[in-house]
Amino acid sequence: MTNETMRFQLPLLQPAQAQKHVTVNEALMRLDGLTNAVLESTSALTPPEAVIDGQCWAVPQGASGAWSGQAGRIAVGANGGWIFMAPSRGMRAFVADQGAEAIFDGQGWFLGGATFGILGSGLAVRMSEKEVTVGAGAAFDTGVVIPAGAMVIGATAKVIQALTGSLQTWRLGTADSNNRFGQGLGKGAGSWARGMLGAPMTYYSSANLLMTGEGGSFTGGKVSVAVHWMELRLPD
Repeated sequence: MTNETMRFQLPLLQPAQAQKHVTVNEALMRLDGLTNAVLESTSALTPPEAVIDGQCWAVPQGASGAWSGQAGRIAVGANGGWIFMAPSRGMRAFVADQGAEAIFDGQGWFLGGATFGILGSGLAVRMSEKEVTVGAGAAFDTGVVIPAGAMVIGATAKVIQALTGSLQTWRLGTADSNNRFGQGLGKGAGSWARGMLGAPMTYYSSANLLMTGEGGSFTGGKVSVAVHWMELRLPD
């Protein structure tokens, strides 16, 4: 008889075991963290100061503190400390700080994985988003990057704090087409752009999302910006 289950390493009760509630409670804590799993991050190297029961993190290489030596495992918050679990190949989780599903490929997390073949190839659906404080000038680089090899579906934006300056309206795009995702966009808080492309476009070189003033320049404001794309993963 083994002492734990195969997939989630849940501790099993043993014959004539004392204090059975300890084993049962640990199994329940692991289930609470791993069922419909949400990983707060797959890249954080330092454990959070406050341990929240049931909150999960994928431990990367180089992690420190209480996570030292636990690379590749999932840290589950439990009773002020951590339980460490080994994910199995094909396990899915939502990665909160990336806004995407991920699949464990046996070595690490395939971020955005929509498909994952037996040879390791796959299709990823990804996004990048950022709330940016707009600087002064006729154009502003948001810092939101479209990676090389991405087939872009579109980009969105919403004005969080009214845009100021001499501009009348503005555009959202990239260096090769500054209105690819919208033009004639409003300056007031709550104004938005939903730049869905008529046909997905592949970027073979990386590009940043740019805001360009129409009829004048920016002096300030805040905007939330996001870009959405698909990309291909090579076989292992």
